[in-house]
Amino acid sequence: MKGVVDRIVENIAVVIIEDQGVVLNIPIEDLPEGTHEGTWLTVGFSIDEGQTSDMYEKNKGLLERLIGRWKRFPKNAAR
Repeated sequence: MKGVVDRIVENIAVVIIEDQGVVLNIPIEDLPEGTHEGTWLTVGFSIDEGQTSDMYEKNKGLLERLIGRWKRFPKNAAR
């Protein structure tokens, strides 16, 4: 996937993804040195296993707490 830096506004690069109609706003410091308006970039993604696992565990804990509260909720209270 490729994108072009359309413009840079207040250190945010506006990158338009080719043939997708998607616009990404990316801090210029997160892009390769020398990036400027008109620069074409190769865009890629990779899986962050650590973050995925951390968020899974966090959400699992929140869901367990919510289910625990729901089980203690009187059945007729919502009516």
